[in-house]
Amino acid sequence: MMGVDGPGDRYVVGVDYGTLSGRALVVRVGDGAELGTAVHEYRHGVIESTLPGGVDPLPPDWALQDPEDYRDVLRHAVPAAVAAAGIDPGRVIGVATDFTACTVLPTRADGTPLCEVPELRNRPHAWPKLWKHHAGQAQADRINALAHERGEAWIGRYGGKISAEWQFAKGLQILDEDPEIYRRAERFVEAADWIVWQLCGVETRNLCTAGYKGIRQDGQYPSRDFLTALDRGFADFVDKLDGPVLPMGARAGALTATAAAWTGLPAGIAVAVGNVDAHVTAASAQALVPGHLVAIMGTSTCHVVNGAELVEVPGMCGVVEGGLSPGAWGYEAGQSGVGDIFGWFVEHAAPAGMNSHERLSELAAAQPVGAHGLIALDWWNGNRSLLVNHDLSGLVVGMTLATRPADVYRALLESTAYGTRMIIEALVEAGVPIRELVVAGGLTSNRLLMQIYADVTGRPLSLIGSAQGPALGSAIHAAVAVGAYPDVYAASAAMGRVDRDVYRPDPQRARAYDALYAEYRTLHDHFGRGGNEVMSRLRAIRNAAVNQSAAQVTTPLEVVA
Repeated sequence: MMGVDGPGDRYVVGVDYGTLSGRALVVRVGDGAELGTAVHEYRHGVIESTLPGGVDPLPPDWALQDPEDYRDVLRHAVPAAVAAAGIDPGRVIGVATDFTACTVLPTRADGTPLCEVPELRNRPHAWPKLWKHHAGQAQADRINALAHERGEAWIGRYGGKISAEWQFAKGLQILDEDPEIYRRAERFVEAADWIVWQLCGVETRNLCTAGYKGIRQDGQYPSRDFLTALDRGFADFVDKLDGPVLPMGARAGALTATAAAWTGLPAGIAVAVGNVDAHVTAASAQALVPGHLVAIMGTSTCHVVNGAELVEVPGMCGVVEGGLSPGAWGYEAGQSGVGDIFGWFVEHAAPAGMNSHERLSELAAAQPVGAHGLIALDWWNGNRSLLVNHDLSGLVVGMTLATRPADVYRALLESTAYGTRMIIEALVEAGVPIRELVVAGGLTSNRLLMQIYADVTGRPLSLIGSAQGPALGSAIHAAVAVGAYPDVYAASAAMGRVDRDVYRPDPQRARAYDALYAEYRTLHDHFGRGGNEVMSRLRAIRNAAVNQSAAQVTTPLEVVA
Protein backbone atom coordinates (compact mmCIF):
# COMPACT_ATOMS: atom_id res chain seq x y z
CA MET A 1 0.00 0.00 0.00
CA MET A 2 1.12 3.53 -0.75
CA GLY A 3 1.25 6.67 1.34
CA VAL A 4 1.94 7.68 4.92
CA ASP A 5 -0.88 8.40 7.33
CA GLY A 6 -1.05 12.04 8.49
CA PRO A 7 -2.92 13.60 11.42
CA GLY A 8 -5.17 15.71 9.19
CA ASP A 9 -5.94 13.05 6.59
CA ARG A 10 -9.45 11.86 5.85
CA TYR A 11 -10.42 8.62 4.14
CA VAL A 12 -13.10 6.99 2.04
CA VAL A 13 -13.93 3.33 1.53
CA GLY A 14 -14.71 1.77 -1.84
CA VAL A 15 -16.42 -1.63 -1.90
CA ASP A 16 -16.25 -3.63 -5.14
CA TYR A 17 -18.72 -6.49 -5.54
CA GLY A 18 -17.46 -9.01 -8.08
CA THR A 19 -18.73 -12.33 -9.34
CA LEU A 20 -17.19 -14.50 -6.59
CA SER A 21 -16.14 -12.06 -3.87
CA GLY A 22 -16.30 -8.53 -2.55
CA ARG A 23 -13.32 -6.26 -1.89
CA ALA A 24 -13.05 -3.23 0.37
CA LEU A 25 -10.37 -0.57 -0.13
CA VAL A 26 -9.42 2.31 2.17
CA VAL A 27 -8.24 5.35 0.20
CA ARG A 28 -6.85 8.70 1.29
CA VAL A 29 -8.98 11.52 -0.03
CA GLY A 30 -6.14 13.94 -0.70
CA ASP A 31 -4.18 11.90 -3.23
CA GLY A 32 -5.86 8.53 -3.76
CA ALA A 33 -3.23 6.59 -1.82
CA GLU A 34 -4.46 3.03 -1.16
CA LEU A 35 -3.82 2.20 2.49
CA GLY A 36 -5.61 -1.05 3.21
CA THR A 37 -7.65 -3.70 1.44
CA ALA A 38 -9.44 -6.95 2.25
CA VAL A 39 -11.41 -9.55 0.29
CA HIS A 40 -14.36 -11.66 1.42
CA GLU A 41 -15.29 -14.67 -0.69
CA TYR A 42 -19.02 -15.29 -1.14
CA ARG A 43 -20.01 -18.38 0.81
CA HIS A 44 -22.36 -19.53 -1.94
CA GLY A 45 -20.38 -18.18 -4.90
CA VAL A 46 -22.39 -18.56 -8.10
CA ILE A 47 -25.46 -20.79 -7.66
CA GLU A 48 -25.69 -22.76 -10.91
CA SER A 49 -26.67 -26.35 -10.03
CA THR A 50 -29.12 -26.35 -7.08
CA LEU A 51 -30.44 -23.81 -4.59
CA PRO A 52 -28.79 -23.81 -1.14
CA GLY A 53 -30.35 -26.68 0.76
CA GLY A 54 -32.26 -27.78 -2.33
CA VAL A 55 -32.12 -30.96 -4.39
CA ASP A 56 -33.84 -30.12 -7.68
CA PRO A 57 -31.37 -29.12 -10.40
CA LEU A 58 -31.54 -25.64 -11.88
CA PRO A 59 -32.19 -25.43 -15.64
CA PRO A 60 -29.34 -24.72 -18.08
CA ASP A 61 -27.86 -21.20 -18.27
CA TRP A 62 -29.02 -20.18 -14.78
CA ALA A 63 -26.75 -18.19 -12.45
CA LEU A 64 -28.04 -17.00 -9.07
CA GLN A 65 -26.56 -15.57 -5.88
CA ASP A 66 -27.42 -15.21 -2.19
CA PRO A 67 -27.91 -11.61 -0.96
CA GLU A 68 -26.63 -12.55 2.47
CA ASP A 69 -23.22 -13.01 0.85
CA TYR A 70 -23.37 -9.33 -0.13
CA ARG A 71 -24.09 -8.25 3.45
CA ASP A 72 -21.23 -10.42 4.68
CA VAL A 73 -18.78 -8.38 2.58
CA LEU A 74 -19.78 -5.34 4.66
CA ARG A 75 -19.40 -7.30 7.89
CA HIS A 76 -16.00 -8.80 7.09
CA ALA A 77 -14.12 -7.04 4.28
CA VAL A 78 -14.74 -3.45 5.38
CA PRO A 79 -13.52 -3.82 9.00
CA ALA A 80 -10.57 -5.90 7.81
CA ALA A 81 -9.56 -3.26 5.25
CA VAL A 82 -9.73 -0.50 7.86
CA ALA A 83 -7.63 -2.62 10.22
CA ALA A 84 -5.11 -3.30 7.44
CA ALA A 85 -4.88 0.44 6.76
CA GLY A 86 -4.08 1.08 10.40
CA ILE A 87 -6.28 4.17 10.54
CA ASP A 88 -8.86 5.45 12.98
CA PRO A 89 -12.24 4.45 11.46
CA GLY A 90 -13.63 7.71 12.83
CA ARG A 91 -11.67 9.53 10.10
CA VAL A 92 -13.56 7.74 7.32
CA ILE A 93 -15.97 10.27 5.84
CA GLY A 94 -17.69 8.36 3.04
CA VAL A 95 -18.35 4.98 1.48
CA ALA A 96 -19.31 3.93 -2.03
CA THR A 97 -19.99 0.64 -3.76
CA ASP A 98 -19.92 -0.86 -7.23
CA PHE A 99 -21.44 -4.10 -8.46
CA THR A 100 -21.54 -6.56 -11.32
CA ALA A 101 -24.37 -5.75 -13.71
CA CYS A 102 -26.95 -6.64 -14.63
CA THR A 103 -27.44 -8.45 -11.30
CA VAL A 104 -31.02 -7.99 -10.08
CA LEU A 105 -33.30 -9.23 -7.34
CA PRO A 106 -37.04 -9.18 -6.62
CA THR A 107 -37.90 -7.76 -3.19
CA ARG A 108 -40.73 -6.65 -0.95
CA ALA A 109 -41.49 -2.94 -0.68
CA ASP A 110 -39.04 -2.62 2.23
CA GLY A 111 -36.17 -4.22 0.27
CA THR A 112 -36.44 -7.70 1.77
CA PRO A 113 -35.29 -10.15 -0.94
CA LEU A 114 -38.01 -12.63 -1.80
CA CYS A 115 -35.53 -15.49 -1.39
CA GLU A 116 -35.40 -14.56 2.31
CA VAL A 117 -39.16 -15.02 2.71
CA PRO A 118 -39.33 -18.53 4.23
CA GLU A 119 -42.09 -19.95 2.04
CA LEU A 120 -40.36 -18.68 -1.14
CA ARG A 121 -36.85 -19.89 -0.40
CA ASN A 122 -37.17 -22.95 -2.64
CA ARG A 123 -38.41 -20.92 -5.62
CA PRO A 124 -35.49 -20.19 -7.99
CA HIS A 125 -37.04 -17.01 -9.40
CA ALA A 126 -37.08 -15.49 -5.90
CA TRP A 127 -33.27 -15.35 -5.87
CA PRO A 128 -30.96 -12.68 -7.35
CA LYS A 129 -30.12 -13.32 -10.98
CA LEU A 130 -26.40 -12.75 -11.59
CA TRP A 131 -25.19 -10.88 -14.66
CA LYS A 132 -24.32 -14.15 -16.39
CA HIS A 133 -27.78 -15.66 -15.93
CA HIS A 134 -28.51 -16.21 -19.63
CA ALA A 135 -31.72 -18.25 -19.45
CA GLY A 136 -33.85 -15.31 -20.59
CA GLN A 137 -32.72 -15.25 -24.21
CA ALA A 138 -36.21 -16.13 -25.46
CA GLN A 139 -37.63 -13.18 -23.51
CA ALA A 140 -34.93 -10.86 -24.88
CA ASP A 141 -35.81 -12.02 -28.40
CA ARG A 142 -39.47 -11.11 -27.80
CA ILE A 143 -38.56 -7.68 -26.48
CA ASN A 144 -36.32 -6.98 -29.47
CA ALA A 145 -38.82 -8.20 -32.05
CA LEU A 146 -41.63 -6.08 -30.60
CA ALA A 147 -39.40 -3.00 -30.26
CA HIS A 148 -38.48 -3.16 -33.94
CA GLU A 149 -42.04 -3.97 -34.99
CA ARG A 150 -43.31 -0.88 -33.17
CA GLY A 151 -40.37 1.31 -34.15
CA GLU A 152 -39.45 2.11 -30.54
CA ALA A 153 -36.93 4.95 -30.60
CA TRP A 154 -34.90 3.61 -27.69
CA ILE A 155 -33.87 0.34 -29.36
CA GLY A 156 -31.26 2.14 -31.49
CA ARG A 157 -29.50 3.41 -28.36
CA TYR A 158 -28.77 -0.24 -27.52
CA GLY A 159 -27.30 -1.19 -30.87
CA GLY A 160 -30.60 -2.67 -32.02
CA LYS A 161 -30.82 -5.43 -29.38
CA ILE A 162 -31.66 -5.70 -25.70
CA SER A 163 -29.58 -8.38 -23.94
CA ALA A 164 -30.80 -11.44 -22.07
CA GLU A 165 -28.56 -10.26 -19.23
CA TRP A 166 -30.60 -7.11 -18.59
CA GLN A 167 -33.48 -6.15 -16.33
CA PHE A 168 -36.42 -6.42 -18.71
CA ALA A 169 -35.55 -9.88 -20.06
CA LYS A 170 -34.97 -11.18 -16.53
CA GLY A 171 -38.20 -9.64 -15.27
CA LEU A 172 -40.20 -11.06 -18.17
CA GLN A 173 -38.70 -14.49 -17.55
CA ILE A 174 -40.01 -14.38 -13.98
CA LEU A 175 -43.49 -13.48 -15.21
CA ASP A 176 -43.44 -16.27 -17.79
CA GLU A 177 -42.11 -19.02 -15.52
CA ASP A 178 -43.29 -18.10 -12.00
CA PRO A 179 -46.14 -15.55 -12.09
CA GLU A 180 -46.63 -15.73 -8.32
CA ILE A 181 -43.06 -14.57 -7.68
CA TYR A 182 -43.57 -11.78 -10.20
CA ARG A 183 -46.79 -10.74 -8.43
CA ARG A 184 -45.20 -10.80 -4.97
CA ALA A 185 -42.19 -8.78 -6.13
CA GLU A 186 -43.15 -5.26 -5.11
CA ARG A 187 -39.74 -3.96 -6.19
CA PHE A 188 -37.26 -5.20 -8.79
CA VAL A 189 -33.85 -3.84 -7.85
CA GLU A 190 -30.39 -3.81 -9.35
CA ALA A 191 -27.96 -5.24 -6.77
CA ALA A 192 -25.92 -2.05 -7.07
CA ASP A 193 -28.91 -0.13 -5.71
CA TRP A 194 -29.99 -2.80 -3.21
CA ILE A 195 -26.68 -2.74 -1.34
CA VAL A 196 -26.88 1.07 -1.11
CA TRP A 197 -30.40 0.63 0.29
CA GLN A 198 -28.91 -1.70 2.91
CA LEU A 199 -26.24 0.86 3.79
CA CYS A 200 -28.34 4.00 4.10
CA GLY A 201 -31.94 2.81 4.38
CA VAL A 202 -32.97 4.87 1.32
CA GLU A 203 -34.19 3.36 -1.94
CA THR A 204 -32.45 4.93 -4.94
CA ARG A 205 -31.61 4.05 -8.53
CA ASN A 206 -28.28 4.95 -10.08
CA LEU A 207 -28.36 6.57 -13.50
CA CYS A 208 -25.75 4.15 -14.84
CA THR A 209 -27.62 0.86 -14.40
CA ALA A 210 -30.99 2.49 -15.06
CA GLY A 211 -29.69 3.58 -18.45
CA TYR A 212 -27.54 0.66 -19.54
CA LYS A 213 -29.51 -2.22 -18.01
CA GLY A 214 -32.97 -0.74 -17.48
CA ILE A 215 -33.68 0.86 -20.90
CA ARG A 216 -34.09 4.31 -19.37
CA GLN A 217 -33.46 6.99 -21.99
CA ASP A 218 -34.22 10.72 -21.94
CA GLY A 219 -35.70 10.36 -18.46
CA GLN A 220 -38.18 7.62 -19.38
CA TYR A 221 -38.47 3.84 -19.39
CA PRO A 222 -40.34 1.93 -22.14
CA SER A 223 -44.00 2.86 -22.12
CA ARG A 224 -46.79 0.99 -20.35
CA ASP A 225 -48.31 0.44 -23.79
CA PHE A 226 -45.15 -1.37 -24.91
CA LEU A 227 -45.09 -3.51 -21.77
CA THR A 228 -48.75 -4.42 -22.20
CA ALA A 229 -48.09 -5.43 -25.79
CA LEU A 230 -45.39 -7.81 -24.53
CA ASP A 231 -47.72 -9.32 -21.93
CA ARG A 232 -50.67 -7.80 -20.09
CA GLY A 233 -49.22 -9.06 -16.85
CA PHE A 234 -46.02 -7.14 -17.55
CA ALA A 235 -47.73 -3.75 -17.70
CA ASP A 236 -46.63 -2.81 -14.17
CA PHE A 237 -42.97 -3.77 -14.53
CA VAL A 238 -41.68 -0.19 -14.60
CA ASP A 239 -43.67 0.48 -11.43
CA LYS A 240 -41.62 -2.23 -9.72
CA LEU A 241 -38.39 -1.02 -11.31
CA ASP A 242 -38.63 2.73 -10.97
CA GLY A 243 -37.26 4.83 -8.11
CA PRO A 244 -35.41 8.10 -7.50
CA VAL A 245 -32.68 8.16 -10.19
CA LEU A 246 -29.48 9.91 -9.06
CA PRO A 247 -26.37 10.83 -11.09
CA MET A 248 -22.97 9.28 -10.57
CA GLY A 249 -21.15 10.75 -7.58
CA ALA A 250 -24.37 11.84 -5.85
CA ARG A 251 -25.06 11.26 -2.17
CA ALA A 252 -27.71 8.57 -1.66
CA GLY A 253 -27.99 9.02 2.09
CA ALA A 254 -26.24 8.54 5.41
CA LEU A 255 -24.83 5.33 6.88
CA THR A 256 -27.41 3.81 9.22
CA ALA A 257 -26.66 2.60 12.73
CA THR A 258 -27.19 -1.00 11.56
CA ALA A 259 -24.75 -0.65 8.67
CA ALA A 260 -22.31 1.18 10.95
CA ALA A 261 -22.35 -1.84 13.26
CA TRP A 262 -21.66 -4.14 10.31
CA THR A 263 -18.78 -2.11 8.92
CA GLY A 264 -17.27 -0.45 11.99
CA LEU A 265 -17.58 2.91 10.20
CA PRO A 266 -19.17 6.01 11.79
CA ALA A 267 -22.94 6.26 11.51
CA GLY A 268 -24.07 9.23 9.48
CA ILE A 269 -21.18 9.37 6.98
CA ALA A 270 -22.04 9.85 3.30
CA VAL A 271 -23.12 6.86 1.21
CA ALA A 272 -22.71 7.43 -2.53
CA VAL A 273 -25.20 6.28 -5.13
CA GLY A 274 -24.42 2.83 -6.54
CA ASN A 275 -22.41 2.16 -9.67
CA VAL A 276 -21.29 -0.63 -12.03
CA ASP A 277 -17.89 -2.22 -11.48
CA ALA A 278 -16.70 -1.57 -15.03
CA HIS A 279 -18.09 1.93 -15.40
CA VAL A 280 -16.69 3.19 -12.12
CA THR A 281 -13.22 2.10 -13.22
CA ALA A 282 -13.04 4.85 -15.85
CA ALA A 283 -12.56 7.37 -13.03
CA SER A 284 -9.72 5.42 -11.39
CA ALA A 285 -7.99 5.06 -14.79
CA GLN A 286 -8.21 8.83 -15.43
CA ALA A 287 -10.13 7.98 -18.60
CA LEU A 288 -13.21 10.21 -18.41
CA VAL A 289 -12.09 12.48 -21.26
CA PRO A 290 -13.90 11.46 -24.49
CA GLY A 291 -11.99 8.99 -26.65
CA HIS A 292 -10.21 7.09 -23.87
CA LEU A 293 -11.63 3.56 -23.98
CA VAL A 294 -11.24 1.42 -20.87
CA ALA A 295 -11.32 -2.37 -21.19
CA ILE A 296 -11.92 -3.90 -17.77
CA MET A 297 -10.67 -7.44 -18.22
CA GLY A 298 -11.55 -10.19 -15.78
CA THR A 299 -13.93 -13.14 -16.01
CA SER A 300 -15.59 -11.07 -18.74
CA THR A 301 -14.60 -7.78 -20.34
CA CYS A 302 -16.54 -4.55 -20.33
CA HIS A 303 -15.53 -1.71 -22.66
CA VAL A 304 -16.56 1.83 -21.72
CA VAL A 305 -15.73 5.16 -23.33
CA ASN A 306 -17.09 8.69 -23.15
CA GLY A 307 -18.08 10.50 -26.30
CA ALA A 308 -18.85 14.16 -26.83
CA GLU A 309 -21.85 13.45 -29.07
CA LEU A 310 -24.70 10.95 -29.36
CA VAL A 311 -24.45 8.37 -32.13
CA GLU A 312 -26.05 4.96 -32.44
CA VAL A 313 -23.57 2.09 -32.70
CA PRO A 314 -24.85 -1.30 -33.93
CA GLY A 315 -24.29 -4.06 -31.38
CA MET A 316 -23.41 -1.80 -28.44
CA CYS A 317 -24.71 -2.53 -24.95
CA GLY A 318 -25.90 1.05 -24.86
CA VAL A 319 -25.18 4.74 -24.90
CA VAL A 320 -26.37 6.77 -21.90
CA GLU A 321 -26.12 10.47 -21.22
CA GLY A 322 -24.11 10.85 -18.02
CA GLY A 323 -23.71 7.06 -17.81
CA LEU A 324 -20.00 7.34 -16.99
CA SER A 325 -19.78 10.97 -15.88
CA PRO A 326 -21.86 14.14 -16.17
CA GLY A 327 -21.81 16.07 -19.41
CA ALA A 328 -20.78 13.22 -21.72
CA TRP A 329 -22.35 10.31 -23.56
CA GLY A 330 -21.08 7.03 -22.13
CA TYR A 331 -20.81 4.06 -24.50
CA GLU A 332 -20.67 0.47 -23.27
CA ALA A 333 -19.80 -2.77 -25.03
CA GLY A 334 -18.53 -6.08 -23.73
CA GLN A 335 -17.52 -9.70 -24.05
CA SER A 336 -19.38 -12.18 -21.83
CA GLY A 337 -16.42 -14.51 -21.45
CA VAL A 338 -12.70 -13.72 -21.38
CA GLY A 339 -10.83 -14.84 -18.26
CA ASP A 340 -13.51 -17.50 -17.81
CA ILE A 341 -12.53 -18.97 -21.18
CA PHE A 342 -8.85 -19.17 -20.29
CA GLY A 343 -9.74 -20.60 -16.88
CA TRP A 344 -11.98 -23.24 -18.44
CA PHE A 345 -9.16 -24.43 -20.67
CA VAL A 346 -6.64 -24.64 -17.84
CA GLU A 347 -9.06 -26.46 -15.53
CA HIS A 348 -10.81 -28.81 -17.94
CA ALA A 349 -8.73 -29.22 -21.11
CA ALA A 350 -5.03 -28.79 -20.36
CA PRO A 351 -3.14 -31.97 -19.41
CA ALA A 352 -1.17 -32.41 -16.21
CA GLY A 353 2.06 -30.50 -16.29
CA MET A 354 0.57 -27.81 -18.50
CA ASN A 355 -2.52 -26.93 -16.47
CA SER A 356 -1.38 -23.49 -15.39
CA HIS A 357 -1.68 -20.10 -17.04
CA GLU A 358 2.02 -19.48 -16.42
CA ARG A 359 3.23 -22.62 -18.20
CA LEU A 360 0.82 -22.28 -21.12
CA SER A 361 1.67 -18.60 -21.55
CA GLU A 362 5.38 -19.41 -21.54
CA LEU A 363 4.95 -22.01 -24.30
CA ALA A 364 2.54 -19.89 -26.32
CA ALA A 365 4.81 -16.84 -26.16
CA ALA A 366 7.54 -18.74 -27.99
CA GLN A 367 5.36 -19.15 -31.09
CA PRO A 368 5.40 -16.85 -34.12
CA VAL A 369 2.03 -15.31 -34.94
CA GLY A 370 -0.09 -17.82 -36.85
CA ALA A 371 2.19 -20.82 -36.23
CA HIS A 372 -0.56 -22.80 -34.50
CA GLY A 373 -2.84 -22.58 -37.56
CA LEU A 374 -5.94 -21.90 -35.48
CA ILE A 375 -8.78 -19.39 -35.25
CA ALA A 376 -11.19 -19.42 -32.30
CA LEU A 377 -14.48 -17.63 -31.70
CA ASP A 378 -14.71 -16.17 -28.18
CA TRP A 379 -18.35 -17.06 -27.49
CA TRP A 380 -17.94 -19.69 -24.78
CA ASN A 381 -20.34 -17.66 -22.63
CA GLY A 382 -22.36 -16.24 -25.53
CA ASN A 383 -21.78 -12.95 -27.34
CA ARG A 384 -22.54 -9.63 -25.67
CA SER A 385 -21.18 -7.32 -28.38
CA LEU A 386 -21.66 -7.00 -31.26
CA LEU A 387 -24.17 -9.82 -31.79
CA VAL A 388 -26.02 -9.71 -28.44
CA ASN A 389 -26.87 -13.40 -28.55
CA HIS A 390 -26.19 -15.70 -25.61
CA ASP A 391 -27.20 -18.81 -27.54
CA LEU A 392 -23.93 -18.58 -29.48
CA SER A 393 -21.05 -20.80 -28.38
CA GLY A 394 -17.31 -21.27 -28.74
CA LEU A 395 -15.48 -22.62 -31.75
CA VAL A 396 -11.90 -23.56 -32.70
CA VAL A 397 -11.05 -24.07 -36.37
CA GLY A 398 -7.81 -25.61 -37.69
CA MET A 399 -7.22 -28.42 -35.19
CA THR A 400 -4.99 -31.27 -36.40
CA LEU A 401 -3.18 -34.18 -34.80
CA ALA A 402 -0.21 -31.84 -34.45
CA THR A 403 -2.18 -29.34 -32.37
CA ARG A 404 -0.88 -28.99 -28.81
CA PRO A 405 -2.39 -27.42 -25.65
CA ALA A 406 -0.34 -24.21 -25.89
CA ASP A 407 -1.61 -23.75 -29.46
CA VAL A 408 -5.23 -23.81 -28.35
CA TYR A 409 -4.49 -21.62 -25.35
CA ARG A 410 -2.88 -18.95 -27.52
CA ALA A 411 -5.76 -19.14 -30.01
CA LEU A 412 -8.20 -18.51 -27.15
CA LEU A 413 -6.20 -15.50 -25.98
CA GLU A 414 -6.15 -14.14 -29.52
CA SER A 415 -9.88 -14.73 -30.02
CA THR A 416 -10.74 -12.33 -27.21
CA ALA A 417 -8.41 -9.72 -28.70
CA TYR A 418 -10.20 -10.10 -32.04
CA GLY A 419 -13.52 -9.58 -30.27
CA THR A 420 -12.22 -6.37 -28.71
CA ARG A 421 -10.97 -5.17 -32.10
CA MET A 422 -14.47 -5.76 -33.52
CA ILE A 423 -15.89 -3.50 -30.80
CA ILE A 424 -13.29 -0.76 -31.34
CA GLU A 425 -13.87 -0.76 -35.08
CA ALA A 426 -17.66 -0.60 -34.64
CA LEU A 427 -17.29 2.47 -32.41
CA VAL A 428 -14.89 4.22 -34.77
CA GLU A 429 -16.97 3.43 -37.85
CA ALA A 430 -20.06 4.90 -36.16
CA GLY A 431 -18.24 8.12 -35.30
CA VAL A 432 -16.96 7.58 -31.75
CA PRO A 433 -13.23 8.45 -31.78
CA ILE A 434 -10.91 6.14 -29.84
CA ARG A 435 -7.66 7.92 -28.94
CA GLU A 436 -6.36 5.60 -26.22
CA LEU A 437 -6.95 2.03 -25.03
CA VAL A 438 -6.56 1.62 -21.27
CA VAL A 439 -6.70 -1.86 -19.74
CA ALA A 440 -7.75 -2.57 -16.16
CA GLY A 441 -8.55 -5.73 -14.22
CA GLY A 442 -6.79 -8.86 -13.13
CA LEU A 443 -5.72 -9.98 -16.61
CA THR A 444 -3.27 -7.09 -16.97
CA SER A 445 -0.71 -9.31 -15.22
CA ASN A 446 -0.51 -11.62 -18.27
CA ARG A 447 2.19 -9.96 -20.37
CA LEU A 448 1.59 -12.22 -23.37
CA LEU A 449 -2.11 -11.37 -23.40
CA MET A 450 -1.43 -7.64 -23.18
CA GLN A 451 1.07 -7.75 -26.06
CA ILE A 452 -1.39 -9.75 -28.16
CA TYR A 453 -4.02 -7.05 -27.58
CA ALA A 454 -1.59 -4.33 -28.64
CA ASP A 455 -0.60 -6.26 -31.77
CA VAL A 456 -4.15 -7.29 -32.73
CA THR A 457 -5.67 -3.84 -32.25
CA GLY A 458 -2.62 -2.02 -33.63
CA ARG A 459 -2.82 0.40 -30.70
CA PRO A 460 -0.61 1.15 -27.70
CA LEU A 461 -1.98 -0.15 -24.41
CA SER A 462 -1.97 1.93 -21.24
CA LEU A 463 -2.50 0.18 -17.92
CA ILE A 464 -4.42 1.43 -14.93
CA GLY A 465 -2.00 2.26 -12.12
CA SER A 466 -4.03 0.43 -9.48
CA ALA A 467 -4.62 -3.26 -8.93
CA GLN A 468 -8.03 -2.38 -7.46
CA GLY A 469 -9.58 -0.33 -10.25
CA PRO A 470 -13.28 -0.69 -9.37
CA ALA A 471 -12.77 -0.27 -5.61
CA LEU A 472 -10.60 2.82 -6.20
CA GLY A 473 -13.23 4.15 -8.61
CA SER A 474 -15.89 3.71 -5.95
CA ALA A 475 -13.69 5.50 -3.42
CA ILE A 476 -13.31 8.38 -5.89
CA HIS A 477 -17.10 8.65 -6.14
CA ALA A 478 -17.38 8.52 -2.36
CA ALA A 479 -15.06 11.53 -2.18
CA VAL A 480 -17.34 13.39 -4.60
CA ALA A 481 -20.48 12.38 -2.68
CA VAL A 482 -19.06 13.78 0.56
CA GLY A 483 -18.09 17.05 -1.15
CA ALA A 484 -14.31 16.66 -0.98
CA TYR A 485 -14.14 17.42 -4.73
CA PRO A 486 -16.50 19.48 -6.87
CA ASP A 487 -17.05 16.70 -9.42
CA VAL A 488 -15.80 13.30 -10.52
CA TYR A 489 -13.41 14.87 -13.06
CA ALA A 490 -11.49 16.69 -10.35
CA ALA A 491 -11.55 13.64 -8.08
CA SER A 492 -10.32 11.38 -10.88
CA ALA A 493 -7.43 13.71 -11.69
CA ALA A 494 -6.32 13.79 -8.04
CA MET A 495 -7.02 10.21 -6.96
CA GLY A 496 -6.78 8.08 -10.14
CA ARG A 497 -3.64 6.83 -11.85
CA VAL A 498 -2.56 5.35 -15.17
CA ASP A 499 0.68 4.19 -16.81
CA ARG A 500 0.72 5.34 -20.43
CA ASP A 501 1.73 3.21 -23.46
CA VAL A 502 3.08 0.26 -21.49
CA TYR A 503 2.66 -2.08 -24.48
CA ARG A 504 3.23 -0.98 -28.08
CA PRO A 505 2.25 -2.92 -31.21
CA ASP A 506 4.98 -4.58 -33.23
CA PRO A 507 4.41 -3.69 -36.93
CA GLN A 508 5.35 -7.14 -38.23
CA ARG A 509 3.15 -9.01 -35.76
CA ALA A 510 0.33 -6.52 -36.35
CA ARG A 511 0.40 -7.24 -40.10
CA ALA A 512 0.31 -10.98 -39.45
CA TYR A 513 -2.68 -10.52 -37.15
CA ASP A 514 -4.50 -8.49 -39.82
CA ALA A 515 -4.68 -11.64 -41.96
CA LEU A 516 -5.87 -13.78 -39.06
CA TYR A 517 -8.40 -11.17 -38.00
CA ALA A 518 -9.92 -11.26 -41.49
CA GLU A 519 -10.54 -14.99 -41.01
CA TYR A 520 -12.03 -14.33 -37.56
CA ARG A 521 -14.46 -11.83 -39.10
CA THR A 522 -15.50 -14.39 -41.72
CA LEU A 523 -16.30 -16.98 -39.06
CA HIS A 524 -17.89 -14.31 -36.83
CA ASP A 525 -20.35 -13.27 -39.54
CA HIS A 526 -21.05 -16.80 -40.79
CA PHE A 527 -21.96 -18.26 -37.40
CA GLY A 528 -23.23 -15.08 -35.78
CA ARG A 529 -25.18 -13.31 -38.51
CA GLY A 530 -27.32 -16.02 -40.06
CA GLY A 531 -24.95 -17.92 -42.31
CA ASN A 532 -25.41 -21.03 -40.22
CA GLU A 533 -27.45 -21.25 -37.02
CA VAL A 534 -25.98 -24.57 -35.90
CA MET A 535 -24.94 -23.10 -32.53
CA SER A 536 -28.52 -22.13 -31.63
CA ARG A 537 -29.81 -25.52 -32.78
CA LEU A 538 -27.24 -27.34 -30.67
CA ARG A 539 -28.19 -25.19 -27.67
CA ALA A 540 -31.86 -26.12 -28.12
CA ILE A 541 -31.00 -29.83 -28.43
CA ARG A 542 -28.84 -29.64 -25.29
CA ASN A 543 -31.51 -27.84 -23.27
CA ALA A 544 -34.18 -30.34 -24.28
CA ALA A 545 -31.96 -33.28 -23.32
CA VAL A 546 -30.98 -31.74 -19.97
CA ASN A 547 -34.57 -30.85 -19.11
CA GLN A 548 -35.80 -34.30 -20.05
CA SER A 549 -33.12 -35.91 -17.90
CA ALA A 550 -33.99 -33.65 -14.95
CA ALA A 551 -37.68 -34.49 -15.30
CA GLN A 552 -36.90 -38.21 -15.20
CA VAL A 553 -34.81 -37.79 -12.06
CA THR A 554 -37.43 -35.76 -10.18
CA THR A 555 -40.45 -37.87 -11.26
CA PRO A 556 -41.03 -40.76 -8.83
CA LEU A 557 -40.59 -44.17 -10.45
CA GLU A 558 -43.56 -46.49 -10.55
CA VAL A 559 -43.30 -49.47 -8.25
CA VAL A 560 -43.65 -52.63 -10.29
CA ALA A 561 -45.31 -55.43 -8.37
